[in-house]
Amino acid sequence: MSLSTSAVLRATPPRATATPRASPAGTRAPVRASRVATAVAAADGGVAESTDGAYKAAATAALNNCVTSSDLKYGQKYEGKVRDTYVDDELMIAVTTDRQSAFDRHLASIPFKGAVLNRTSAWWFNQTKDIVPNAWISSPDPNVTVMKKCTVFPIEFVVRGYLTGSTSTSLWTHYSKGGRDYCGNPLADGMVKNQKLPKNIVTPTTKEKEHDRPISLADIVSEGWMEKDDLDYCVAKTLEVFEFAQRVAAERGLILVDTKYEFGRDADGVIRLIDEINTPDSSRYWLADSYAERHAAGLEPDMIDKEFLRLWFAERCDPYNDETLPAAPDELVVELSQRYIKLYEMITGETFEVPPLDVDVKSRIDENVGRALGK
Repeated sequence: MSLSTSAVLRATPPRATATPRASPAGTRAPVRASRVATAVAAADGGVAESTDGAYKAAATAALNNCVTSSDLKYGQKYEGKVRDTYVDDELMIAVTTDRQSAFDRHLASIPFKGAVLNRTSAWWFNQTKDIVPNAWISSPDPNVTVMKKCTVFPIEFVVRGYLTGSTSTSLWTHYSKGGRDYCGNPLADGMVKNQKLPKNIVTPTTKEKEHDRPISLADIVSEGWMEKDDLDYCVAKTLEVFEFAQRVAAERGLILVDTKYEFGRDADGVIRLIDEINTPDSSRYWLADSYAERHAAGLEPDMIDKEFLRLWFAERCDPYNDETLPAAPDELVVELSQRYIKLYEMITGETFEVPPLDVDVKSRIDENVGRALGK
């Protein structure tokens, strides 16, 4: 389904006034929305007349300059679906790329997606630091976060507030096939897709090399994945952070449907929230003002996350089993880029700063990280 810009703007709250940040010496300043139109006029066929037009033009211009990989000369590199993480004895450096994955596969590269995810996480880490300690230290580049090194628990803490989803491990897929217990959470008969659950539930998955596996809290302990005290703490903090984030989202015209959190233990024994938090990649967001009407009519909610890209592929192929997938059209990729940016602005109340368009992204990242590390 297509989400119109006007639908997004209806729910956009008044923006807070952000304090301009000085660019480090020797680096190019990010391009603010008001300047994007001029910077990419050639790509857009003229000066854009609105912020949304400017973001569209910028995304179009950046289609061939996405952050698809990284090669930092630092520590041990671990390449994930979206993030490249570099680890040494004290720090973890995460490069959030523009890679878009779903169905355990790479689908496309989305301009500015990595920057949106990185900045969204930084904002949420700051908002929730009094609820649970986190590992965030700094973000020296739009796509980079420096974190305190932690030993990561091999469990993803998925938390859900609604009966929804389209993947093979989604709650709705399980329920629609007759499942009435999911990861130890009982589910009543008679529920329908996209309805609110009676209460938020935690549905963990294991972090395994091939495929994540849903698992109950009891099995996490019995199979030796985590100690019970650590598990109980992480579950409690998962629910506390999620409920706080749901309230924040509601104030901004959004429904935070579900998300996932990861935790690790630092060298001092402190359990910290790590990786990412409440981003468009790790979370599902719907527009609140149209939810009730669309749900009553049996329609999918207006969504501002990667779910609509999942649906696009699911309608055209078998993304789990087909050897070759169709290429996402540029128009779809640009629209998803705009959705990521719009969601960032709705959540934070801040204007998204488009990273420099006329520099090589790998060189920019190398220089900014090197400067942050004093190299």
